[in-house]
Amino acid sequence: MTREKGKKQGKKPSLYWQLFTSTFALSAFTFGGGYVIIPLMKKKFCDELCFLGEEEALDLVAIAQASPGALAVNTAMLLGYRMAGLPGAFVTILGTLLPPMITLSVISLFYDAFRTNRIVGALLHAMRAGVAAVIADVVWTMAQNILGQKRALPALIMLGTFAAVYFFRISVVLILPIAGILGALGAKWRLKQEEQA
Repeated sequence: MTREKGKKQGKKPSLYWQLFTSTFALSAFTFGGGYVIIPLMKKKFCDELCFLGEEEALDLVAIAQASPGALAVNTAMLLGYRMAGLPGAFVTILGTLLPPMITLSVISLFYDAFRTNRIVGALLHAMRAGVAAVIADVVWTMAQNILGQKRALPALIMLGTFAAVYFFRISVVLILPIAGILGALGAKWRLKQEEQA
């Protein structure tokens, strides 16, 4: 779908409803945080609804990741804004925030019962394995995309970031701006090279 088509559809109530119901459903049935929701958002908005291309979706995720706040909310907000401007951003934020608010409200009413229930504990323990698998899928997909570009700088940034976090325990808050600056400088250098060619 082109940017112009997305903007035209942004005026239609049906687009707002589609954005709201899609983000609401994704948020309601996703456990494990922002990284888990990314492949599901990609499947929904890139593969099924064709609102975004895969590369544009990864760009939105990168911007959302570099911004303060919850990754899932940031990504949904950027998607909504991309598709329907400020009203779209509001609708997708609402769709993303309502399910956890409802769930946490219910859990807070029955907190003691949930805390001591063995079945709930076993269910949460089992869900961790599923969450780990989904996060591994996200890492694999993004790494394939970066390595598929066959450019040295993005691959070096990816490997350097992994090493900095995993081996040296450097804070992601420090790493993301540095990676962003390196990526921007690399893109600027590449554009200069293309202009000179």
